[in-house]
Amino acid sequence: MTKMERIEDGIYRQNGYTNEAFQLDGFDSSPDFHGNTSLDYATMTQLDKRQEQSESLKAEWGGRLEFLMACIATSVGLGNVWRFPFTAYENGGGAFLIPYIIVLILVGKPFYLLEGLLGQFTSRSCAKTWYMTPAMKGLGYSQAFGAFCVVSYYSALMALTLYYFVSSFQSKLPWSFCRPEWKDYCIDSMFKNVSEDRIATIQSSAELYFRKIVLQEYASIENGIGVPSWHLSICLFLSWVCVFGVLFRGVKSTGKAAYFLALFPYIVMTALLIRAVTLEGAVDGILFFVTPKWDALWKPTVWYAAITQCFFSLSVCFGPIINYSSYNNFEHRVDRDVMIVTTLDTFTSLIAGCTIFGILGNLAHEMNTKDIAKVVRGGIGLAFISYPDALSRFTFMPQLFSILFFIMMFVLGTGSSVALCGAVFSIFRDHLPNMRQWLLVLCVTCFGFVVSLIYITPGGQWFIMLIDYYGGTFVAIIVGVLEIATIFWMYGLLNFLNDMEFMLGNRLGAYWRACWLIITPVLMIIILIYTCATYEPLMYDGERFPDYAYGIGWFVLVLGISPIAWWIGQKIITNRTSSFTEMSHVMLNEVNKLSMLRSTKPRYVLFALTFFTIIFTLSLTDKIKSGTVNVSLEFEFKENAPANSIAYYLIIHDRVIEYRSMSNVIHKIT
Repeated sequence: MTKMERIEDGIYRQNGYTNEAFQLDGFDSSPDFHGNTSLDYATMTQLDKRQEQSESLKAEWGGRLEFLMACIATSVGLGNVWRFPFTAYENGGGAFLIPYIIVLILVGKPFYLLEGLLGQFTSRSCAKTWYMTPAMKGLGYSQAFGAFCVVSYYSALMALTLYYFVSSFQSKLPWSFCRPEWKDYCIDSMFKNVSEDRIATIQSSAELYFRKIVLQEYASIENGIGVPSWHLSICLFLSWVCVFGVLFRGVKSTGKAAYFLALFPYIVMTALLIRAVTLEGAVDGILFFVTPKWDALWKPTVWYAAITQCFFSLSVCFGPIINYSSYNNFEHRVDRDVMIVTTLDTFTSLIAGCTIFGILGNLAHEMNTKDIAKVVRGGIGLAFISYPDALSRFTFMPQLFSILFFIMMFVLGTGSSVALCGAVFSIFRDHLPNMRQWLLVLCVTCFGFVVSLIYITPGGQWFIMLIDYYGGTFVAIIVGVLEIATIFWMYGLLNFLNDMEFMLGNRLGAYWRACWLIITPVLMIIILIYTCATYEPLMYDGERFPDYAYGIGWFVLVLGISPIAWWIGQKIITNRTSSFTEMSHVMLNEVNKLSMLRSTKPRYVLFALTFFTIIFTLSLTDKIKSGTVNVSLEFEFKENAPANSIAYYLIIHDRVIEYRSMSNVIHKIT
């Protein structure tokens, strides 16, 4: 396939096609080949002057590496260092690792590539990408909702890391020793061995410090969650200021920050891993983590945990990958970047797992117990117990390593939060294109700050788990199933492969096709159905949530998937007088209306329709811009070229008429 040639700024040509435009005045409608006033697949351009201007000014990464670094900063973040260890711990260590790796290969990698290809091919936000299938327009909005739920509590975790960062400047790390009031049930993180009869009654000073001093945690939220802690509120505010600082200039500032956000954490993680594996008893903990437990392969709950962790770790089904890849040059080899990022993501999760479980092995050794599964309470606070516990054992300058570690955690949180918040921001940018970018980012981050205050109350950890489950996990699974069904069962695998071949210059392999069409959707549907059928109320540290909390959780879930239901319902109502066949056709894939272009003689159909549309367009107005109208049409047909890469709509809007492929191949207009 011929390489795409850049003729001049904003003008491209490949296989003879160009996106060169000519100028007209006074158009604000967009008739298609059928005489309709709106286009099908091309509806995503929203032929409104303001939105089109915004799209035509779509930014690009400053260099090829910026996209890769941004994806690493996104995918190698809190999902790996914070969420992966406690998910593995709660699901039995080695019992979780094998399903996780299998899911990563069969679900994670295919999803990551799918979203990377979609974003680059359409050059649209995570919401407007899904305009390809009219009934599923709500998918992007549900993705953004899930992203906001996650980023709201990620910012609270960033606030905790800032609090620990400041506390690390004390002459003695405050979590390394027991307070007098804890003496009966506490053991210093710098402890010596304890007698076996005390194992069931003691907790480490790091755990007590986290729960009693930092969180001031409630044992129950039956009577409310309390008020936000003032010192954590300050930390939370600073966290959102950092997110704003990276986002306020859009892709320009994000791309430059990505280098630091992606690379710095590995320096600290490597140092911490070295220290963890040298602790006495660490080998037992690591063996607990890596030793397979084959009977766990038959537990659907473990597979469900593996899929959700995979989504959180890679940040798929939340929109940031689509959003980031939309800034790529059209011919960028996004498939290569995907392999690098997903491999690095797995490697990082294993580093974090070995570090955490090495520390837990040491903790079990000091407590004279071999049951690593009961050394500490699991849950979302595990990373804020195990990591500080290890830091307090550093014999050389523990304060310095503690400072570096919590800077790393904050950087990881910033990378993840910026990507997720960027996906949310792109929705508002689509609908408010004339609003200054910094002001729009300010509004989004201020709203995020207000919502996040709930997580830094004494009952905040309960709500982190609640929103993580209903607003993050459940929404992501549902969106994931519908996302892959939309592309490969509605839009069509063959159409998608043809489009991607046009963009990449080569056909995607059998592995990707098998995963996308059968393995990935079937595995996800089975897990989702089983999980719903065997649903049990969510619990925190063995305690049930109050009834009002479950009500909030289900409300958040319904709110998250409501955009999908809204657009499906809208299509049904709009076409309620149509037959079932016609309604299915409209709801699933209106693009197939032009399937006649797959004729054995497409060139005659194409030329006839193109020039007919031009004549029809010119007849709509008597106000033609002064001067001549220059039309540059270059066509070079290949014998087996896919119809949807040679069939063009004429998109008409104020002052611009452009040629755009049905599949949005020629996508950059200036």
